[in-house]
Amino acid sequence: MLPKHILVPVDFLETSTKALDYALDLAAKVGAEVTALHAYVIPVVGFPDGALIATAEMASRILDASQKALQELIEPRKARGVKIHVLLHQDEPRTAVLKVCKEVGADLIVMGTHGRSGLPRALLGSVAEGVLRRADVPVLILRGPE
Repeated sequence: MLPKHILVPVDFLETSTKALDYALDLAAKVGAEVTALHAYVIPVVGFPDGALIATAEMASRILDASQKALQELIEPRKARGVKIHVLLHQDEPRTAVLKVCKEVGADLIVMGTHGRSGLPRALLGSVAEGVLRRADVPVLILRGPE
């Protein structure tokens, strides 16, 4: 079974760019389309006596920067002859990937992993691992540079 729709979560780092390029090459060979998804969370900083929530202006700046980065990532890749959809979601990345996968009918997820270990992994978690454990479709994970 060859994929018809490939979902690629992107975070604008080298590992996800590598995954996007791989997915586009694969899609070109098998006649699939690709959806590039960037998910972001508006920062909330908790304190013992309350929380600091981002202002509407800060949220708008995060959205604008994300849209611009997505456009800069996708625009040069449009010439590859693959139909590329672009989505931007305000949601926790693992949740967004799984939700969008179902919404767009993706039958393969291609994503990069940073390969963190130790304290960074404990603090940041692994989006790739969370998706791999919960996805209903095959997940191809590409390792980034050391």
